[in-house]
Amino acid sequence: MLEGEDVKRMGILGGMAPESTIEYYRIITTLCRRRGMGHNYPVIIIRSLNFQEFIDLVESGDLPKLVTKLCEGVNSLCNAGAEFALMASNTPHIVFEDVAARSPIPLLSIVEETGRAAKDSGFGKVGLFGTKYTMQDGFYNNLLSKKYGVSVVVPEGNDQDYIHDKIMTELVIGRVISKTRRELSKIAQRLVDKEGIEALILGCTELPLILSEEILGIPVLDTTRIHAEAALDFCLGSGS
Repeated sequence: MLEGEDVKRMGILGGMAPESTIEYYRIITTLCRRRGMGHNYPVIIIRSLNFQEFIDLVESGDLPKLVTKLCEGVNSLCNAGAEFALMASNTPHIVFEDVAARSPIPLLSIVEETGRAAKDSGFGKVGLFGTKYTMQDGFYNNLLSKKYGVSVVVPEGNDQDYIHDKIMTELVIGRVISKTRRELSKIAQRLVDKEGIEALILGCTELPLILSEEILGIPVLDTTRIHAEAALDFCLGSGS
């Protein structure tokens, strides 16, 4: 088993949506094996929120209540023994700063980790796919442009609507449809042609289920994998 004072118990606030929560667990345990750790997986405590309640709060714009709900989840992770936590979804990061300020344990930001990865890869301009809340709120561009010097562009309105609809009606329930993949690829290519993006942020933790560098022909920043790997590093005492 993992031992040592630097090894921290990990908390995952999931359910937003369930498919990505499964991917976080899969990625972290796979990384352990690839790093030669065998079956010495870290202690991972998962609190899965009600996805419909989460979406209702986001759609209503009741951000104070959303913060309260997320904080309740983080507190339950802390009470269960987690020493740090992450929210396994991009959308709740619209209120990340408020939740982190009230959290009794450190929270790892998916936006921060993605920004660091974009800078380390040398990208100056990237595209962003995600839910409409993620694409329209601006929290990615605000952090990446100000802290890392990376500009973020999003698709046009109709394309945003299409991406959001496919995330919410297909990907969150694990449906991967070839026609949807083709249309998403066309939207990405328009960003390449019109905006000159060098890479695409998969800013919804379900998007890696359907898109990849091989499919798109451009580099991608897989926020699920980036966040999960950062969480394992932090757990083992080698992260930021």
